[in-house]
Amino acid sequence: MTRKEKFKAVLAFFQEHIPEAETELFYDNPYQLLVAVILSAQCTDKRVNMTTPAIFKEYPNPQKLADATFDDLFPLIRSISYPNNKTKHLIGMAQMLMEKFGGEVPMTVDELIQLPGVGRKTANVITSVIDEQPNMAVDTHVFRVSHRLGLTTTTATTPLAVEKQLVQYIPTELIHKAHHWLILHGRYVCIARNPHCDECGLKDLCNYYKKKK
Repeated sequence: MTRKEKFKAVLAFFQEHIPEAETELFYDNPYQLLVAVILSAQCTDKRVNMTTPAIFKEYPNPQKLADATFDDLFPLIRSISYPNNKTKHLIGMAQMLMEKFGGEVPMTVDELIQLPGVGRKTANVITSVIDEQPNMAVDTHVFRVSHRLGLTTTTATTPLAVEKQLVQYIPTELIHKAHHWLILHGRYVCIARNPHCDECGLKDLCNYYKKKK
């Protein structure tokens, strides 16, 4: 099976079994999603969703968050991983939104990565979720699943390399969904330790499973 054929088969499986894949982060607007994604770095979506309601209530828009002090915001995200850095990032992000972008979340990767706490992965999430742009955010789940299935080669040793190989073979109109398909598969089936291979509908296509047998 060629890589092109494998991609086609994997995507067909996801289209059939998870046709409406989307982020599990709770949000009502681009600002809220940006806050949630910044908080989600090395933290579970479940924990973020437990934390953001209080933040959104106290700071419902970038202007309010830009005026926050560290001591005001920190207690609200104390339970999140790396709360010190993320508190600083959120305030700095909001201040830049107000000063440079008129309080609006920009919708290009180049603009988003200028914001404190926003790297390429976060920018790809925002633009693909909000605007359905063909940007592939590569987190640990996407990295692991794409390698195990054999969608990416052993030469793809960085998130950017994985991103480039994935978008090369995924139809443009499916990239924003494929990001969620790979994340959800990695979160619930192809987990890091003891993946649920026996119940995986992709096992017959999977390099990892073939080596494991």
